[in-house]
Amino acid sequence: MSDTKIILILKICISVGISLILLGIYCHNFSNTIEMMGINGIMISAMCVAFGMVLSLPTKMYLTFILVNHETKLT
Repeated sequence: MSDTKIILILKICISVGISLILLGIYCHNFSNTIEMMGINGIMISAMCVAFGMVLSLPTKMYLTFILVNHETKLT
């Protein structure tokens, strides 16, 4: 798999991760349905945030590593 395909996949993972984080925050703060569900609603919104973090944080570190390697090859 080429670097451009890996970078595209990682950018998609970052986008999905950030979207899940925002969805979890929205559900926790503004959704009446989640509030009426009680503890199950809190668990749903917390899982959205947790999976969003899992998807977004490691990919940022990997993309940074790829960019640093690219910079060192150019110099």
